[in-house]
Amino acid sequence: MVSRVRVWLNRTYAENVFFMDQLRRNPCGRAVEIHATHGDPDSPILATADTAAMEPEGLSPAAYVEYALDQCARHSFDVFVPVLHQAALAEHREDFAAVGTALLAPPAEAVHTFQDKVIAYEAVEKLGIPAPPWWRVRTADELVVAVDALEADGHKACFKPASGAGGVGFRIITRTPFSLMHLNGFPSPYVPLDMVVEALNQADEPVDWLVMPRLEQPEVSVDCLTGPDGRVRMAVGRTKNGRRRGFTDDPQWIEPARLLAESFGLHYLTNIQFRMLGDEPVLMDVNTRPAGGLHQLSQCGINAPWAAVRLALGEEPGDLVPPFLGQDYTVVAGPRAVRAVPQQQPQHGDLDLPVPAPATAPEPVIGTQPTQTVQATQAAQPAQAAQATPAAQAAQATQAAQTSDSPLTV
Repeated sequence: MVSRVRVWLNRTYAENVFFMDQLRRNPCGRAVEIHATHGDPDSPILATADTAAMEPEGLSPAAYVEYALDQCARHSFDVFVPVLHQAALAEHREDFAAVGTALLAPPAEAVHTFQDKVIAYEAVEKLGIPAPPWWRVRTADELVVAVDALEADGHKACFKPASGAGGVGFRIITRTPFSLMHLNGFPSPYVPLDMVVEALNQADEPVDWLVMPRLEQPEVSVDCLTGPDGRVRMAVGRTKNGRRRGFTDDPQWIEPARLLAESFGLHYLTNIQFRMLGDEPVLMDVNTRPAGGLHQLSQCGINAPWAAVRLALGEEPGDLVPPFLGQDYTVVAGPRAVRAVPQQQPQHGDLDLPVPAPATAPEPVIGTQPTQTVQATQAAQPAQAAQATPAAQAAQATQAAQTSDSPLTV
């Protein structure tokens, strides 16, 4: 009998509830037990896991490594998927292997390279992969020089932290004075240059920003799966243009991503992002972790999380080539369960706390187009609603929302 696979996800982002769902729905029919730890008691990650715990606060990276090694030894995890302190944990890969846990993360050298966007851009340019023009800025004077140079070439200037994830800290520079226009509607990423300069001059310490031209859509995120042998098993692009999403296997995006993954040893699941500078695709970012939208590849008939776990276990999943490219779609939000509030505060590191049984949506049938699924659901709802009481209708609506994690066709 094949034993169950025990997987631990540490403090990660909420979208990884779909990562966990896909592990349970794996095509091999293997039993998977998922453990999660987090700093936020209301993270849906904790409710989706089989067992969960709050993480200890205030640990240094070195102390966190000791905490993680102890958890792996005590609970016999087969695979650990780290997001928090990924670089420090990757430096101790052999220590985790010694307690029987495979670390699903790239080598520490690769993680360090892509944590700092300046180091990353310098490294990829040596491979001949185009990157946008950039300036590293720490003072107001350096900011003005960079903005002037970009605007002289006809670009809009933007900045973001040299080290950071996602869109945190991203702003677009404007010369328009601050006015009520900036207070109308929803908050805007545009900030007047004079206000940024004033803030920098008043700051107690320098910033560490990357200033570059604002890049245009489409944005293409290439999800890669690379084995410890350095060979890429999967490279599929997800396109984003406004609300419209789609998939691509165009070599102009796929080939640079493959080259990056192979050259820098970006083992297991990584995400490489491109945008347009004029008519040329340029590198925007490299994430040494599974992307939040990775589960969307299920629309192409691919279960990437399970293939990655198999690689970490020393098994060979083979090449993951999409049997088809899914239709264009958009992404909508839906409710997910959170854990019940405990009567007593749990102790940090206790992974045996009960959590509600995870609610999972049905796996889309491979080959079924999203439009067919949506139309069938919409056609069935009126007949059901006519026979249901108001309370039952509300329950049906809630259940439908909870199972709507698959993208909807636009």
